[in-house]
Amino acid sequence: MALNGLPRLADVIKNAGLVADKRLGQHFLLDPAILGRIAAAPGDVDDRPVLEIGPGPGGLSRALLARGARLWAIERDRRCTAALAPLVEAAAGRLVLIEADALGIDIAELAQEQGVDRPWVIVANLPYNIGTELLLRWLHRLDNVASLHVMLQKEVVLRLAAEPGSGDYGRLALIARSLCRVRRCFDIPAGAFHPPPKVTSSLVELIPHPLAERPSPERLRALEQVGKVAFGQRRKMLRASLKGLFPEPERLLDAAGIAADRRPETLDLGEFDRLAAAWQTIRKAGGGTA
Repeated sequence: MALNGLPRLADVIKNAGLVADKRLGQHFLLDPAILGRIAAAPGDVDDRPVLEIGPGPGGLSRALLARGARLWAIERDRRCTAALAPLVEAAAGRLVLIEADALGIDIAELAQEQGVDRPWVIVANLPYNIGTELLLRWLHRLDNVASLHVMLQKEVVLRLAAEPGSGDYGRLALIARSLCRVRRCFDIPAGAFHPPPKVTSSLVELIPHPLAERPSPERLRALEQVGKVAFGQRRKMLRASLKGLFPEPERLLDAAGIAADRRPETLDLGEFDRLAAAWQTIRKAGGGTA
């Protein structure tokens, strides 16, 4: 692929007048070594459908194309889509640039529209202001996802990968780790971006568990609700924090085999699953409130 003749990323930014828009959470990643490391994180992407969000001047796009990916990139900033035109041409049909807001894209519908018959390999430097929301949406579409390698704020990645008992463990880790194997890959310093953000970023890997090992949609909804209520008052014992979910928390906890004086951050994924299952059973019997 003839990518070597393209201008430097810094020149793309300069020539297109790409001043980062804070409203879009833009921070352009320019370091070729880091870009190459991110593009390599999913492993072999040769001829696989890769989805990128917010390509900006196209640094990560170039790295992914160089590894043989078939790339679909979603960009809402018209300045960036115009600046990416030479890359689209150089990619010779291996890059589809879609001008749209990623929050308005359903990845299952996108695959159908684009004739993509394999799950997406998602690789992206996600805008800080919508990154967590996008990730949660994708976690509800895992039938259409082969893997996720995305950059987020380090503090968000720490919450995603947190183990029970840690201060970062909460609803985000409960949902993500129930559905995927989660691994914090490496940190990306602020100085690698233009302009530098005020926080450190991290690349996180999420590999969906086999379907048989993931909670059903109904159980996932129950887990989300139990986690939301429990971690909403994380300093309280479960007998108190779960009152927002069920008027008799001790009955629910007894059904799940969990002591009422425990706090939510001490429960592992299996115990939260038992809580969600017990709540489902009680609700079906007409005893639930939420």
